[in-house]
Amino acid sequence: MQKFLFTILLGLLATGSQAQTRKVVADKIVGVVGDKIILQSDIRNAILDAQRQGQQVPENAECFIMEQALAQKAMVLQAEKDSLVVSEEEIDGMLDNQIRQFIGMYGSKEALEQIAGRTVYQIKEDFRQNFRERRLAEQMRNKIVASIKITPTEVKEYFDKIPTDSLMFYESELEIGEIVVYPKASRDLELYAIEELNDYKQQVESGKAKFETLASLYTDDPGSKNTGGMYQINRTEKQMDPTFISNAFRLREGQVSPVFKSKFGYHIIQMVNRAGDDATVRHILRIPAITDTEVAESVTKLDSVRNDLLANKYDFGAAVSKYSESDESKFTGGMKQCGQGSYCTIDQLDKDMVVALKGLNPGSFSEPLVYTDERGKKGVRLIYLKTRTEPHRENLKDDYNKVADRALEIKKMEAVDKWFKSKIPTFHLVIDPQFTACTQLGIWMNSITKNQ
Repeated sequence: MQKFLFTILLGLLATGSQAQTRKVVADKIVGVVGDKIILQSDIRNAILDAQRQGQQVPENAECFIMEQALAQKAMVLQAEKDSLVVSEEEIDGMLDNQIRQFIGMYGSKEALEQIAGRTVYQIKEDFRQNFRERRLAEQMRNKIVASIKITPTEVKEYFDKIPTDSLMFYESELEIGEIVVYPKASRDLELYAIEELNDYKQQVESGKAKFETLASLYTDDPGSKNTGGMYQINRTEKQMDPTFISNAFRLREGQVSPVFKSKFGYHIIQMVNRAGDDATVRHILRIPAITDTEVAESVTKLDSVRNDLLANKYDFGAAVSKYSESDESKFTGGMKQCGQGSYCTIDQLDKDMVVALKGLNPGSFSEPLVYTDERGKKGVRLIYLKTRTEPHRENLKDDYNKVADRALEIKKMEAVDKWFKSKIPTFHLVIDPQFTACTQLGIWMNSITKNQ
């Protein structure tokens, strides 16, 4: 079990339920753990799905997938014995996310249903049991490793075992924070944006223009401009603006909403079609123009914040909480997130930020800078350079947290392996003879032999 790859297991078996949309010849049970079964089609379709997604599949893929399938079933069985619970709401949320990913892959709900040969509702039901088992297995693993900690001594012992020529080489990395404020448009320009949208609404309702044509020409949303303003949405999706969701689901098919305001600007929405909590909509976003006067006011505001920071009136995190208008930054104390943490390389930053950082030393703040965010919205930001590392070979002084994370993950894997070794003999197991040659299944096969 040293090569037990839990995340790969979940990824492969999560797609296994797609087998239900395909015919499989002579399906049979090839594995049993307690009252949980593994079908030949589960194994075959996991391989087919991996190939379809462009993954490299080894010759003995069936052995690896069988090992991981047995492991997941064992985790689920123990989770049920330990009374771990997954709510239907949580499963529904996972299913909704999966459907949105599929719609993103295939372009529309209709295209997905045509390819799958099933309705979205049927696809969700196909996946439901797999997703429940997936989440239960995750919870069981979390329970097994919940008490696992790593000490500085263990981190050093782990690091000292790494050959010098195998140590990672890191580019210069930076920890960067920012406080963002968005200039507020004048009321006159807000009224002008509202008038424009009311005119678009009237054109659509009178038949003078198609909604998608107006969206392609006039929307300020770069993410939907090339698709005629189209989005696939779900009523329960927490990442969407709640005002947008609320206005959308009040509409009948073909109806255009009144003008309303969200945190992004002013909108009108047209309901294209709807099925329960899922809907296809088009929208037009108008962001009222920001003049130099409003920008100057925001620059002055952040300049005052910068002076207070330099005078140590409060720390950066407190300033973020008090002044930043970026929702993302408030959850991270203002620190920019890149990859799996707060350390960023130059190529992960926007070009304006790279220019601003050139003159900063660690611990210093930039002047207030005008910029345009990824949504095309004009803002003003104050950049904080917390740390900067030089290009270097991995070492404990500069990279302790990264080394500690890897050492902790290995310790957790060892704990999971130990758990399997103690638990496998307690399960009722059946493995089809076709897997006898799989060396990965040694511990499972040995347990079956001992119990015969």
